[in-house]
Amino acid sequence: MDKVRFGIIGCGVIAPWHARSIVDIEEAELLACCDIIRERAEKLAEEFGVPRVYTNHKELLADPDIDAVCICTPSGLHGPIAIDAAHAGKHIMCEKPIEITLPKIDATIQACREAGVKLGVIFQRRTSPVWHKIKETIEAGKLGKMVLGDAYLKYYRSQEYYDSGEWRGTWELDGGGALMNQGVHMVDILRWIMGPVESVYALADHLVRRIEVEDTACAVIKWKSGAFGVLQGTTSVTPGMPHRLEFHGELGSILTEGERIVKWAVPGEEEPSMEQKVQIGSSESDPKSIATEGHRIQIRDLCYAIREDREPMVTGEEARKAVEIILAVYESARTGRPVYL
Repeated sequence: MDKVRFGIIGCGVIAPWHARSIVDIEEAELLACCDIIRERAEKLAEEFGVPRVYTNHKELLADPDIDAVCICTPSGLHGPIAIDAAHAGKHIMCEKPIEITLPKIDATIQACREAGVKLGVIFQRRTSPVWHKIKETIEAGKLGKMVLGDAYLKYYRSQEYYDSGEWRGTWELDGGGALMNQGVHMVDILRWIMGPVESVYALADHLVRRIEVEDTACAVIKWKSGAFGVLQGTTSVTPGMPHRLEFHGELGSILTEGERIVKWAVPGEEEPSMEQKVQIGSSESDPKSIATEGHRIQIRDLCYAIREDREPMVTGEEARKAVEIILAVYESARTGRPVYL
């Protein structure tokens, strides 16, 4: 098939993962880098041999040679740029979270649908066979009636991390803290496996870091299946720890740590041999300690979604679900009342 020609909008911390993924696959080509700080765009372009540099995303979107864009800007800018891209007829791979409010997410999805462009969102942990195996096992009813579905996301980010960018830790552009930025990946996985949420009752605040948003949150979840759950997210424990997800049913349990299954108590089954072919990496203490393979799989999938006229692996509608849960946590923490989704 013809190569899908990409431009990257936003050349900060996560952009090299997109650039490396694009140049490493035969289905794609990286043609342009864009950042409001020209030196940052030029640095990424030089590192990956990219021929074109822009400082205004609308100029990149006007380039007729660009087929698709990766949006790697601060979270609260994803929506407006994605809508501009849709209007320009460009397909989109957006970094998580897709946006930080539900109206902006819905407007983004609608614009892409109306323009007929593909919208994919990075949730690279969905590419891991570990989570697919757990999801398939629970959906097959092998744990019986589900009782608990929990996530413990105890990460570390220093004050220097938050001070490194004016947008970090702000409601306007980060949209939240430990859950919206770092925890959104595993909130997505937890919801993907456990299904829809009925209600959330939560506490959230900045207990240690000098930021607007939360560095610590605790929530009690009631799943629509009838199961209960606990969601803990923080960026202020030392040291950061691998995330833990736990799934308990009336007949058995599955426990994970990081990207590993550490307890497989499924009736009649031995623990699966899960060779980790997809290297996701760990970022509990260092946001740069993630592998590129998950991004590579999703960007390649977007290329085939474009050529085959099908949905990408993670659609805008799917990416919305984790943000909806996190926003419910924030609303419950503000009001002191449970929030029903």
